[in-house]
Amino acid sequence: MAVDASGVTVAREPGGLAAPERRNGPRGAWASWWAAWPFALAALPLGLLGLASWFGRHVRPGADEWCFLPVVRDHGVSGLIGKFWYTDNGRLGNGLMVGLYAKFPVAGHQWFGLVSGVLMLGLLWALTAQVLRRTGQSVPRGVPLLVAAMVMAVFLFATPNTYKTFYWPAASVSHTLAPVLACAAALPLLRARNRAGRVAAVVTVAVAGVFMGTLSEEASVVALVVLSGAVLFASRLFTPGAQRFARLWSLAGMAGVGVGTLLLVTSPGSRNRRERYGAESMSMLAPESLLGSLRGFAHILATVFSTWQYVGAVAAGVLLGLVARSRRSDRPSFLLPWRPLPLLALGALAFLVSGYLCTVITYPVFGAQVVTTERTWNDYLLLYIVLLVTAGAVLGRRLRRHRPGAATATAAALCAAAVLGLVAPLVSLGHDMQVRAERWDRQDRSLRAGAARGETQLPYTPVSVARMLEPFSNNGRRVWPAQCVADYYHLEKVTYSKRLP
Repeated sequence: MAVDASGVTVAREPGGLAAPERRNGPRGAWASWWAAWPFALAALPLGLLGLASWFGRHVRPGADEWCFLPVVRDHGVSGLIGKFWYTDNGRLGNGLMVGLYAKFPVAGHQWFGLVSGVLMLGLLWALTAQVLRRTGQSVPRGVPLLVAAMVMAVFLFATPNTYKTFYWPAASVSHTLAPVLACAAALPLLRARNRAGRVAAVVTVAVAGVFMGTLSEEASVVALVVLSGAVLFASRLFTPGAQRFARLWSLAGMAGVGVGTLLLVTSPGSRNRRERYGAESMSMLAPESLLGSLRGFAHILATVFSTWQYVGAVAAGVLLGLVARSRRSDRPSFLLPWRPLPLLALGALAFLVSGYLCTVITYPVFGAQVVTTERTWNDYLLLYIVLLVTAGAVLGRRLRRHRPGAATATAAALCAAAVLGLVAPLVSLGHDMQVRAERWDRQDRSLRAGAARGETQLPYTPVSVARMLEPFSNNGRRVWPAQCVADYYHLEKVTYSKRLP
């Protein structure tokens, strides 16, 4: 790169793409466009996230949250943490995060999508930039944001049930936000430059591991698989000078997850949950359970592999591979340069192993319904999407010498098509959410008015969206969580009604 009075000139790598010289006139305009295209393309997935966040104003409490809200109202966040530990499931970290949004009953649900979406986007953006920096790669400004935004778009909205993935806070905390937070634990590792930084990275991953163990069993399984892979295959992933530290960091994370998981499974709440679902009488390692899990995971893979919008992640990776360039740096590299086949093989193995193990641990609770509890897929689907981006980047590097302009245009078009293909289902869901919100608000006003008059028993009509469970669903035969609704409105009991008040 040379700097002179006329602007900046970037040398062209043979067969690759490089920004044109910045000059006055048409060439200067072309250079400005080239600098802006990643931001322009990133505007599509960011716009999708913005639209989804706008629809978040129609989110209302439902399912488990009926039971969370009265506890937080009457006993605070600590009361919910205690309820989780002693009664519900033992998830201390989960209780903390649920309590933070349940502290603001309806508003907490409405703002959760926007806040969690921006948080996840920021973390993925930072991770993308740090991975590129530590592998000695330089990319045009805006490309890390583009990649992170495309990952977010397909992760949140290509799922069969976006409501439970993005809008339902109770599920998002456990299965959508959790894997992103687990990935974020690697940021101190990637930024460590000296002994103090390395110590901070080890402490951070250990603490994050304990928290993850009490937040999500499935995300913990994925973390253990990935970290054990880093320990076993450190020589293929990290530079010789970094291998010992990488193994130490990974072992610290595994130890943290182990401690957190031990706290969870030995808690009174976890024992109660296993008894409630009959999981104590069925071993997850029994042959019929393992076989059922395998069938369920195969069905899940068929659904995931046939979802064409995931091509957007591949296309984002292709763009990354086309524009990334090696750069000289005085700082020692942490990750080894590109080794496509070993990297992709290890990534695919980690995805398949962790996905199957997640299905194994959920099968005793859900049985054959693991294929319809899409929210539990997200813990390992993020790993799948990262694998797709990596495969796309490998392909993009190969395409540099073969019509790179056409490859860039095609990849950009695929990114746009994938995002646009997610708009219609999101708009349809937004309409359903609006209808439910109007019905929910109408019934909410009626129940509050009745409670204010001194009524102790009032009728309740189920108002659901996206296969969410409600009191008296299944034509009134299922009563859960009717008593929680009564507690929320300070009533003694609610009864089933087919007609809204």
